[in-house]
Amino acid sequence: MFPVVVVHGGASMVPSERSDNFTLGVCSAARAGYAVLRGGGSSMDAVVEAVSQLENDPTFNAGCGSVLNIKGEVEMDAIVMDGKTLASGAVSAVRNIANPVQLAKLVMDKTSHTCLTAEGANRFARSMGVPEVPSESLITELTRMRWTKKREASAKPVESQLEKMGTVGAVAVDSEGNVACATSTGGMLNKMEGRVGDTPCIGSGGYADNQVGAVSTTGYGEAIMKVTLARLILFHMEQGQSVEAASDLGLAYMASRVDGLGGVVTVDRQGHWTARFSTPNMSWAAAQKDTLHYGLRPGDDLTQSID
Repeated sequence: MFPVVVVHGGASMVPSERSDNFTLGVCSAARAGYAVLRGGGSSMDAVVEAVSQLENDPTFNAGCGSVLNIKGEVEMDAIVMDGKTLASGAVSAVRNIANPVQLAKLVMDKTSHTCLTAEGANRFARSMGVPEVPSESLITELTRMRWTKKREASAKPVESQLEKMGTVGAVAVDSEGNVACATSTGGMLNKMEGRVGDTPCIGSGGYADNQVGAVSTTGYGEAIMKVTLARLILFHMEQGQSVEAASDLGLAYMASRVDGLGGVVTVDRQGHWTARFSTPNMSWAAAQKDTLHYGLRPGDDLTQSID
């Protein structure tokens, strides 16, 4: 069943006029990750490549296109995890970095730590020769407009929760059966300065274990952290549930226990995959057996050949 790569562009509510941008973005990222796998690359390289593509696309809330905090600034989080060794690297509240997912991989590869935050992460980036970019290059006209029109959190709780969401991620299984995950985000719209969400937290924003599979999550970060959603889904898989059933069980528990909305992409160690969500929309795409699957709304499973 492998190799396979599955990506998501965030669980939220996508305006109809922007749906094509979301679909094209995740399809392009899945193709890029799959090209790595077809070339004999590792699952880790595939998910980093796919997520980097999404960070570079201003459509998504990660990298360029990240939403703004309460001060109108960009602070980003990212994580990677290798299912073969359980090695992981993460960064939180970083600024002026075009591709936080690549910095997270450097944390995994070049330090004895799992997560670096804020200015410490930026200093590490400079020591690794990672170029800093102007903060304005990460801000789009749309994100500036959304920040200007920011909603009161108390108004219409469900709509407010959806407005604050947005994360990108990927999971993959390579030709050797190794799994990996990567997740990246600009976080919550109008968040407090220094807020860290689920994304860089092992077991919440993502988890990968060759003995089970891999998950990348998206949604309301505070809810995801409370139920450690990624690890919860893999627990259900350990109990014999399929990728679809385990993902649905995890999302249902989060909804019933902490009233949280979200979505996931999940693979098992055999290469079975799924994309599930409890929000109106989640852009996703999966590449396997030279076929691209993709969707945006519940029940979608559109396909096209990968040339």
